[in-house]
Amino acid sequence: MRRASPLVLLAILAACKPPASDDYVERTRIDTPVEGPAEPIDSPDTEGAIWAPAAEGARLLYGKPGERPLFAVECLSDGSEPMLGYTRFARADADAQAVLALIGNGHVARLKIDAVQVGDVWRWEGAIAAADQRLDVLTGNREVEATVPGAGSVILNPSALPGELVERCRALGEPLGDEEPLSEGAPTPAPSPPADPA
Repeated sequence: MRRASPLVLLAILAACKPPASDDYVERTRIDTPVEGPAEPIDSPDTEGAIWAPAAEGARLLYGKPGERPLFAVECLSDGSEPMLGYTRFARADADAQAVLALIGNGHVARLKIDAVQVGDVWRWEGAIAAADQRLDVLTGNREVEATVPGAGSVILNPSALPGELVERCRALGEPLGDEEPLSEGAPTPAPSPPADPA
């Protein structure tokens, strides 16, 4: 009696195994579609946008007078090392993380920025030690371009106010009070600041 070779037996066993079912892909499909990041937004028009002190605290808002602000910086201190907080008022995806690029005044700075939930809205916020030299990008009198991926670029028009806030925040161990308002040269009637969404 002749013995079958092991290769022949293996081929016969493989032939007995049924092919994959046509509905295999259907059975493994995910029912809910996977959502990608939100569509990028256009860069806002900043003609006529200004820096203005907020109603409370050591906070500056940037935007067109009477309209929703586009950007903000704020000195944060709880008695420890002062921090400079920054906010890009633009829709963000939940729990997203990005890098805020600031270019201007002879500097390029890349700062971490995260999506933060405020009520039922997500927006971009971050903070960095006020002493960090990357903040020198805000201390000149030239325009600065602030870019968050997907949230467009905001041209921050020239002003001494951001640099003044950075320098004052660096010198503090306590929060700034309202008794020393920020100024930009000779006192002039202040235009109404952008609406503060808090």
